[in-house]
Amino acid sequence: MTCMSAAKHGGAARKVTFTQVIGELFITVSVLLFAFAFYESYWTNVEAGKQQNQASQALDDEWGQKVNPRAKKAPELGEAFARMYIPAFGSDFAFAIVEGTSDADLLKGPGRYTDSQMPGQPGNFAIAGHRVGKGAPFNDLGNLEVCDAVIVETRSSWDVYRILPIDLQGEQRRAAAEQCFTKEQIEDITSGRYAAVEGRHITLPGDYSVVHPVPETEVTEVAPDMQSVMTMTTCHPQFSNAERMIVHAMKVRSEPKTGSNRPAEFEEN
Repeated sequence: MTCMSAAKHGGAARKVTFTQVIGELFITVSVLLFAFAFYESYWTNVEAGKQQNQASQALDDEWGQKVNPRAKKAPELGEAFARMYIPAFGSDFAFAIVEGTSDADLLKGPGRYTDSQMPGQPGNFAIAGHRVGKGAPFNDLGNLEVCDAVIVETRSSWDVYRILPIDLQGEQRRAAAEQCFTKEQIEDITSGRYAAVEGRHITLPGDYSVVHPVPETEVTEVAPDMQSVMTMTTCHPQFSNAERMIVHAMKVRSEPKTGSNRPAEFEEN
């Protein structure tokens, strides 16, 4: 019995309606979107975790070597040179920071904008990081509050930054700054060159002023009397690169690394 005779005996062929086609398309698109989301949020995390571990181990190996301070070199692209901690995110939040912000660099961990300053220096130490997938080091930036600590570890020091006031003006901004900043910094934050710098805000991808030496300004040259600030940038909202979430912090102190000492701020989580 041929296929044609089987079709005849089975009756007339069923018609496919427009609604059925649309339904099938929706199902297919939904499956593809789910698969993409699973890949972005899980599989890329696995690869990023491996690369972050390698970068972190290389950093420990380098720090374990005796180096002449005069022979200190700038980090190569993709090379880890510091480590960051945010106690508010728990004791297990620790990421090696690498040089550069290319896709390959950011797969290893948070990456420094190469034309920004190094940790602890006057001006702006600016880093980018993924919010979803690829390790997602900055997934929870939106949960940071005023005065939360961000600790940056280098070969020789601990630099402690505090999140700047968020969406506050006038006396409210001053009151918030008084919780964790020095008198000089409070004046800079409320009426000085950092009066317009928000602890967190949303902007467009092309707003490069956020990584200028004085964020949110057109100042592009570093001056010795500038505060040391830290900027973290990530995509916004989640699963989109339409905008950028920006978080600014200001250094409140540094302490040298001696033996196994750790800043007291680690106990704030």
